[in-house]
Amino acid sequence: MRQGVSQTGLVIMSIINRYELMKTRLAFFPIVAGSLFAFVLSTAVLQAQPRQQPPQVTSPEVSTERKITFRIHASKAEAVQLSGSGDIPGTGFGQTSPLSKGTNGVWEITVGPIPPGAYRYNFNVDGVATIDPRNPKTSESNENTWSLVQVPGADWMDTKDVAHGAVAQVAYWSSSLKRFRRLHVYTPPGYESGDAKYPIFYLLHGAFDSDNSWSTVGRAGFILDNLIAAGKAKPMVVVMPHGHTGPFRFGSGGGSIFGEFEAEFAADIMPQMEKRYRVHTDRANRAMAGLSMGGAHTLNIGIPHLDKFAYLGVYSSGIFGISGGGPGGNAPQGPSFEEKQNSILDDAKLKDGLKLFWFATGKDDFLVETSRKTVEMFKSHKFDVIYKETDGAHTWDKWREYLNEFASKLFQ
Repeated sequence: MRQGVSQTGLVIMSIINRYELMKTRLAFFPIVAGSLFAFVLSTAVLQAQPRQQPPQVTSPEVSTERKITFRIHASKAEAVQLSGSGDIPGTGFGQTSPLSKGTNGVWEITVGPIPPGAYRYNFNVDGVATIDPRNPKTSESNENTWSLVQVPGADWMDTKDVAHGAVAQVAYWSSSLKRFRRLHVYTPPGYESGDAKYPIFYLLHGAFDSDNSWSTVGRAGFILDNLIAAGKAKPMVVVMPHGHTGPFRFGSGGGSIFGEFEAEFAADIMPQMEKRYRVHTDRANRAMAGLSMGGAHTLNIGIPHLDKFAYLGVYSSGIFGISGGGPGGNAPQGPSFEEKQNSILDDAKLKDGLKLFWFATGKDDFLVETSRKTVEMFKSHKFDVIYKETDGAHTWDKWREYLNEFASKLFQ
């Protein structure tokens, strides 16, 4: 560029030179030539002006101190808040944290330090919930999509330089529900290139989640990878079904929806997955566990079919209603779980084949009393139950820990 001449000036000079060249050709049409020159010159000037670029936004940004900075560009917004699914401080159910607006129209908030783990969040922009437009990582819950951020620092669930399995999204036809359904399946390292058979573990989610949840916010694939690489768990196939068969609301038909999934599991999910994947189908090589609603599913499926499962795990859950009311405050109608399953509960031979019956719940969990009463009931029927009461509440940081411990005890 010539000294003292701007980019816009150079463009104009170039247009003038071209015009002088064209003028002789348009000598007989002076009005046309003048109009053409004015149009081309005005267009060139506009194009030469620098365009207003939106500010570059990085979100989320995790620091070495495990603090998370969330940002969103919303220059015309009046208010922006950070919402979470319960694990990030100040962003639990019904709680939000306000972001501060910068002069460039970027809203920002820093939280933490945060314990290592995976966290769901979204933004509320003038009353409209939106995922983070700068973050491609997401996690599905029941009828919602969240943005997802991971804070490293926990060796047992971080992404490490070890052999990795694969998590697949699998479609199947449900003859029970007369429609296609989806689930997720983890296969261990080496599954694709080998011909060996593996034990199978059915891992169920909670009422506010979906079949996508365990492999995203739950870090299930990475937890299994790290356990297997360290020799702390056997390679296994893990099936993560979708436990909802329709819109779920506590106190509005939850019992019937529970029953629909449990019937579908026996008629469609278990038969199809055990035919589709190379797995052992005997009792000693089959396990099931679930959190919250999934823990109730585990008991409602596992106990009536106790001859098929050698390992059962219940996280933050139990028999809904056993402590005087269900999760929504509605006591179950009709015969109790104990009354319906009495013959199985007292079958000594079935108990002999149950290698692990494992419960864990946080002391601050709203279902802790449900867990306690459920464990008491099973112990009264001479079941060998392991019950852990940990710190914490009804949150994913606990359920990841429970999976890590429970999976290490399977198929040994």
